[in-house]
Amino acid sequence: MNRFTRFIVIVVSLLSIQIACASELKLRSDTSGRYVVQEGDTLWGISSYFLEDPWRWPEIWHTNTFIDNPHLIYPGDALIMTSIDGLPALKLLRRQNLVETKVNPTVRASKLPEAITTIPPNIIRPFLTQPLIVGKEELEKSGYVVIGVDDNILLGEGNEFYARGLSKPTAKVYQGYRLGEHLVHPITQEYLGTQAIYLGDAGVLRDADISKLRVTKSAQEMRPTDRLLPIDEDLAEPYFQPHTPAEDVLGYIINSPGNVSEVGPLQVVVVSLGEANGMEEGHVLRIKYRREPHRDPVTNEFIDLPEEESGLLMLFRIFNRVSYGLVLNATRAIHLNDTVVSPLK
Repeated sequence: MNRFTRFIVIVVSLLSIQIACASELKLRSDTSGRYVVQEGDTLWGISSYFLEDPWRWPEIWHTNTFIDNPHLIYPGDALIMTSIDGLPALKLLRRQNLVETKVNPTVRASKLPEAITTIPPNIIRPFLTQPLIVGKEELEKSGYVVIGVDDNILLGEGNEFYARGLSKPTAKVYQGYRLGEHLVHPITQEYLGTQAIYLGDAGVLRDADISKLRVTKSAQEMRPTDRLLPIDEDLAEPYFQPHTPAEDVLGYIINSPGNVSEVGPLQVVVVSLGEANGMEEGHVLRIKYRREPHRDPVTNEFIDLPEEESGLLMLFRIFNRVSYGLVLNATRAIHLNDTVVSPLK
């Protein structure tokens, strides 16, 4: 299983998650009580097959203790809806060939297919390590490009260059960044962070006061003063699953890649909630269409129209004051400054 796949493989929790709402769990009435997992399925899609509210998956998951790795779901597995103590529960029936096969004179394990992921991995993969949202001084304290070895100031793939201030002597690869757009809260105008534009990767050839690197991957040309941050290959890779915030939250969609004004399903957005607000990877939020005050056609006064539900998103990368989220579904176009709240609100 490769590194990025392990990052987003769903590990269903052993502990039941308390939902901050006593609402009745609603099962889909138009589906059967059995589903065989297919190649390309995601946990969100399977949750949507059984539940009206897919983020409440942990409430129906029942761990079979006699099955190896019961928290990983693979193509070919069967999920069966049943009842335990009068409450809906989902059990896993492992496909028959996911067992160890004895081959004389040694014992070997048969190759397993990849476990299903929470959401489509190809969509979020570029956002897991490359774009950054940083504080005002964070990049200013990092290493930077000085000049190309051949005095070139535009550096593409294969070009070698000098750098100073590299922050991690043991790092073998650095990523180049350039400060981009400042992010502010749409209501308070409070500064939330700055987007760092990913430029490419560079391998270390010589580490010294004046280090030497070579561009190994180029998204945009690097140039003098561009900043360099190490890739932490030992960084723990967290697992996540869809779940609700422990408390009610209120935030806004403040940005999207490409600065488009409208987005739809399976597109990434930046949300004005982060670690400081208690956000976690896997948190599901409800999106509501937020209008500007509207002039009443009769009284001529400005009135606030009700917010309307627009869809759901899931957070997959958390920074201090903001987060990246993937729009899971949408009933209308999603706009910048639309509201995001707890799905139970």
